[in-house]
Amino acid sequence: MELSGQSITITGGAGLVGSHLAARLAADNSVLVADDLSKGKRDRVPEDVAFEQADMTTASDVSRVITEETDMVFHFAAYTDTNYANPRQLFEENTEMTYNVLERMDEVGVDNIAFTSSSTIYGEAPRPTPEDYAPLEPISEYGASKLADEALVSTYAHSHGMTAWVYRFANIVGPNQRGNVIPDFVEKLDDNPDELEILGDGRQEKSYLYVEDCVDAMCHVVEHADATLNTYNLGTRTTTSVTTIADIVSDEMGLEPEYQYTGGDRGWTGDVPKMRLSIEKLSALGWHPPTASDDAVRRAARELIDEITG
Repeated sequence: MELSGQSITITGGAGLVGSHLAARLAADNSVLVADDLSKGKRDRVPEDVAFEQADMTTASDVSRVITEETDMVFHFAAYTDTNYANPRQLFEENTEMTYNVLERMDEVGVDNIAFTSSSTIYGEAPRPTPEDYAPLEPISEYGASKLADEALVSTYAHSHGMTAWVYRFANIVGPNQRGNVIPDFVEKLDDNPDELEILGDGRQEKSYLYVEDCVDAMCHVVEHADATLNTYNLGTRTTTSVTTIADIVSDEMGLEPEYQYTGGDRGWTGDVPKMRLSIEKLSALGWHPPTASDDAVRRAARELIDEITG
């Protein structure tokens, strides 16, 4: 599909990836960002992009932002915290949002949807994990909700005439981000430069993809994959351990703190301690990550240190 001259709605578009995608698409398309601002920030949305404060669990709000004039929906809206305090709410409302979006699209004849899933659907799978790995056994309610969402998207692609692009994200990092390991370390060290608490044993090791690279990969997949249902891992071929992230953040802040590990092989219940996605399918489509995982972490760390401590 050509991402030019389209009318595009981005749900959850005031978040990290959605706001960067909106900026990327705005030059050649009519873009509407819909976000309830429960986590996203209004000032992240570019000035030349239309904005509606809308809750995807509310049918009337969904109807306002997806209309007969819409050509495509990028669906980001979701609770994204794998350690969310109310896991039942996370599961029920994530799937409700996706179902509402798909039903509305079907009602008004919008045939193209891009959905942001997650590496958490794989659970503790062998690495690198390809898209056709089975069985899919998530270990968190967040992962379970994303797997349920994928099933809904698949149903509407195969039985309701839609074309769908599904992205299984690695860890996406960049500016304005909060609530993950990099800003957490920056905030802790800003508060106490001499000591840093690290959840788990620090050996957790995952793939980190810089947000602009992520957006570039997303657009490439839409423009070059044309099956009814197109599922792609988005990540890097390299990984970064939690202790290495601590080293990078400390180095960028000019500090040498003492690390205090909480113990165990994971940071919290449902945390997948080691993850690396296979991106061979993505590479075969012609896209290769320009930034290694460590470099993505370092770039994000520099930006977040300026934001948080500046």
